[in-house]
Amino acid sequence: MKNNGSFSLIFSSCHTIPQKTLSLWIFGLLLIDPTGVLGLHHFPENYVMAKRGNSVTLTCNTNFDGPFTWKFAANTVDEAEEIEDFNTIYKQVGKNLIVSDVDSPALGEYSCWSGEERLSSTFLLVEAEEGNNFDSLMKCWAKSYDCTFSCNWAKGLYTAVRLGLGDDCSEGRKSCHWVNSSGQHLNGGFQFELSHSLSPYAEETNMLVLTAEAIINHNILRRTKRFYLRDIIQPESPQIVNCQEMEQELNVTIDPPSTWSSPHSFFSLEHEIQYKLKDDGKEIKVIGSPSVLIPKKISMLRVRSRDPLVLSNWSQWTPWKNVTY
Repeated sequence: MKNNGSFSLIFSSCHTIPQKTLSLWIFGLLLIDPTGVLGLHHFPENYVMAKRGNSVTLTCNTNFDGPFTWKFAANTVDEAEEIEDFNTIYKQVGKNLIVSDVDSPALGEYSCWSGEERLSSTFLLVEAEEGNNFDSLMKCWAKSYDCTFSCNWAKGLYTAVRLGLGDDCSEGRKSCHWVNSSGQHLNGGFQFELSHSLSPYAEETNMLVLTAEAIINHNILRRTKRFYLRDIIQPESPQIVNCQEMEQELNVTIDPPSTWSSPHSFFSLEHEIQYKLKDDGKEIKVIGSPSVLIPKKISMLRVRSRDPLVLSNWSQWTPWKNVTY
């Protein structure tokens, strides 16, 4: 069937066609144009997520009351051979298209048309099977108790990822404010910057509810994680301000990183110093704040910090600093 170069499901308010014949046409289309939505690099404005093998309803979102045509992809198929393992069946009820026994060949973009006018479109995607552990896919951390935190999505086959905070996102509501990736990190995954409304001065009683959606081929993965902000605190590396020589010791003064919350009298940090002895190269660690006394006979040192009240993750170590006096 030819229709201005497009493959049509030929559903309107006035006509229907045999369900089996329609199924065969669609499979023929996919044999000719296997791309579909493979490699989607963004989230469609409208999509429906279905479980494989279940039924799903697609809606032509329009106020138009006349006859219209459903289309799937954009290739002409003159004939199609019967394929035994293709079982998807279509049925139109008013402005809805019911897709039964959803499987891979039926996934992609569906649109409804009135003549040459495109009325609306919807992508049909399938819910991803259980895969990697969510914690292995995504890591989040906060440099301070201020209003933002960061997340990295691990490198993989996913071509589009987005994150959302709150119950609106975890429950899939239209009011969810999704955050798209701010770019790819060095390992090839996705990185995100998110904002929250928690007060840094109040006791934290409510968990953050973070939902992630990721697309791979026609599959969409959705996972939700709940955590306290304090559980992802990881300061940046501190600053070694001074090494003051005393009679038998060195007094090392350390400042918090510039990104750490203030005032520092309220948001305190403890510091761990690792140093190497000159005589035998032995490495020793000692904890203190804001200054630490260590032996004079050392060759080099480095420092890291954490929040002692919640025993947060340690920051990254500063580079090794040579000690001369």
